[in-house]
Amino acid sequence: MNNNKRPDIDEYFLRIAAVVAERATCLRHHVGAVAVRNKHILSTGYNGAPAGTKDCLELGCLRDELKIPSGTRHEICRGIHAEQNVIIQASLHGVSIEGATIYATHSPCVLCAKMLCNARIKRYVTYGKYADETFNELFREAGITYEVKDHPSGKITFLP
Repeated sequence: MNNNKRPDIDEYFLRIAAVVAERATCLRHHVGAVAVRNKHILSTGYNGAPAGTKDCLELGCLRDELKIPSGTRHEICRGIHAEQNVIIQASLHGVSIEGATIYATHSPCVLCAKMLCNARIKRYVTYGKYADETFNELFREAGITYEVKDHPSGKITFLP
């Protein structure tokens, strides 16, 4: 008897976002994001310091030292959010994410939501929650569908 269940497309890309998050260098949250259109990965991103600079794994977390609550005072952090890196990586490689779905491990902060609105994404799918919920109104106004799914399985099934 075969107990293997093929993940649906949303679970598949959410699992990929979770793997992308493993590259994060933030000490507070490991966040991953994947931009997808027509079942094709356009770009990926995780949260961490700008390329070529020291990250929080090396320097420690200034936000923790200053006791800044999650979801506030983003300018104090040297990290770039996963959604910002999805947009940046697509841009660096000449790929439009217009009409794409973003699969992410967390809901977006309001700053990322503004950028995603301007990038003209159509859908945002996540299984996790970030402390900032002010993105909701922006997404509604911009016509971006927001969906929360169950946390995907971390188990990879290999055929014998």
